[in-house]
Amino acid sequence: MPFHSFLSLRYSASSRRIQFRRLRQSNPTRCRNPNSKKMSSPMEISVSKPESTETVAETETIKIANGVVLESNVPAQTQMIPKHSPPPPPLPSVASEVAASPSLPDDKFLVSVEVCLKPSSTARLDDVRTCVERMLETRCLSYSNGPVPIPKDDQCLVENVQSICICDTDEWVKNGEVILFWQVKPLVHVYQLSEEGPCEELGGDGQNSSFNEWTLPAKEFDGMWESLIFESGLKERLLRYAASALLFSEKGVNPFLVSWNRIILLHGPPGTGKTSLCKALAQKLSIRFSSRYPQSQLIEVNAHSLFSKWFSESGKLVAKLFQSIQEMVEDENNLVFVLIDEVESLAAARNAALSGSEPSDSIRVVNALLTQLDKLKSSPNVIIMTTSNITAAIDIAFVDRADIKAYVGPPTLQARYEILRSCLHELLRSGILKNLKDKALDILTFPNLKEKLQSSEMQEAEASLTMSRQLFEVAEACDGLSGRSLRKLPFLAHAAVAHTFNCDPVKFLCTMIDTAKRECSEIPD
Repeated sequence: MPFHSFLSLRYSASSRRIQFRRLRQSNPTRCRNPNSKKMSSPMEISVSKPESTETVAETETIKIANGVVLESNVPAQTQMIPKHSPPPPPLPSVASEVAASPSLPDDKFLVSVEVCLKPSSTARLDDVRTCVERMLETRCLSYSNGPVPIPKDDQCLVENVQSICICDTDEWVKNGEVILFWQVKPLVHVYQLSEEGPCEELGGDGQNSSFNEWTLPAKEFDGMWESLIFESGLKERLLRYAASALLFSEKGVNPFLVSWNRIILLHGPPGTGKTSLCKALAQKLSIRFSSRYPQSQLIEVNAHSLFSKWFSESGKLVAKLFQSIQEMVEDENNLVFVLIDEVESLAAARNAALSGSEPSDSIRVVNALLTQLDKLKSSPNVIIMTTSNITAAIDIAFVDRADIKAYVGPPTLQARYEILRSCLHELLRSGILKNLKDKALDILTFPNLKEKLQSSEMQEAEASLTMSRQLFEVAEACDGLSGRSLRKLPFLAHAAVAHTFNCDPVKFLCTMIDTAKRECSEIPD
C-alpha cells in the first residue's frame, strides 16, 4: 500500500494572528497627555520639558547584564539635571566597588523595567514607553526588584498599563539593597499578553498534532519566571546566554571562527522544573527582545507523534516538522523558540540501536534530527530548548551540539524555604490562612532569617520570626522532595487539617511538617 503523508501542517491560524498584530502595530491608538491642549490626532502624547532644568550631553558607558562594559555607539544621550542640586552621594552598598573603579560614578546600571499593557489597550508601545520613562525620571525612584505603583495622576498609564515591574537589580546589589535613580539607565520593555491558548496544528491521516504553538508573550505563562526558584545564578545564566547568542547572530560573527548553536539542554531528575523553566525563558526573552522581534512564537514538539509504524517513515516525519519550523523562521521579525521535552526519545544513543536493544529506525530519527538542527544554525532568530531526565540515554553527537548543558537538581534548603514561603504568602493573600492579630504577616526571607538567628538581639515574641522559624523546620523536613512535590505540599497539608476555613498559620505549619515527613517516607528507593 503506498504510504501517504502523515503530517499536513497548516499555518492559517498562525498567519492570521501575526497579520492582526502587525495591523495593530501599524495603526495603533496614541496615548493622550492630559496636560496637552492641542491634539493633532485622537490620542497623542506631548512630553513637555520640566522647568528649571538644563541638559547635559554625555556619552554613557553602560554595564550590561553579562558583565561586559560597552561604550554606547549611539549619539550622546541627554540627561535632565535640576539646577542648583548637589552632586549625588555615593551608594553605600557598593562602596568597595567605587573604590576599586574610580569611573563608577560616570557609569550607569542597565536595569530592565517591564510594562504590561491592559488587554483593552490600543496605545502605541512607543508612547507608553515615553510615559513610563518620564514617570521614572520625574519621581526619582530608587530601584529594587518588584512592582512599581502606577501614579493615579498620569491618565495615559492609568488607562493603558496593567503593571510595572523592575527586574535585574540583583545583578548589581545583593540582599535586597536598592540602587538610586541617578545610577540607573532604565531599559523599558512594553508588551501586551496574548490571551490565545495553544494552537494545535493537526496532521493528516488521523495522526496526532506534531506540535503546539503559542504566541508570546502568553497570558498562560505570565508570572511563571518569578515563581521558579533554583540555585543562585541559573536563571541569570540562561538569560545572559540567550542574549549573547542573539547578539552574535545579529552582529554577523563568523560561525566558522566562533561557533555557537543556540541549543540549550536542561537535564536532571523529574519534577525539578526543567520544562517550566524553558517556557518561562521563552516568555521572558520575547519581552526583552520585543523591540527587535515584534512577533515571538513557542513551538512545543510532541515527540511521540513523530514515530510511525511504517519502517523508515519516522525520520521523514522529523524532517517535515523541521521544514515547517524553517518556514516560520524565514520571517526575520519573528523570534521562534522550539521546545523538545524529553529529548532522549528523539535523540537516543545510536550505539544502543547498533547493539540491538533499540529499533533500527531510531537511527534514522537521530540522523534526521541532527541534520535539521544543523540547518537551523544558519537562522539567527531561533533558539532550541531541550530537557531530559536520562542524560546517559542521549546520543553524544546531540549533547556535543548543545551550548549549555545545565543540571537542574532537587531544590537546596534555601530554595525549599523560598518555595514554601511563596506558597504561604499566597495562602495568606487568598484568605485560606488568617493573619495573626489582624496584622499582615511578613515571613522573613532566607538571608534575613539566618541573620536574625545568628544575632544576639533576637526578639522571640516577634510573630514573623516565630513563623519563619517554623517554616524553616518545614523546609528541613522536605529534604529529598522535588520542586513539584513542594508546590503540592501546602494543598496536602490543608486537606489534613480539621478546620479548613480560615486556618491558624501556626497549626497549619505543624501539619505541614507531618505531611512533609509522610511524603518523604513514601518516596520509592
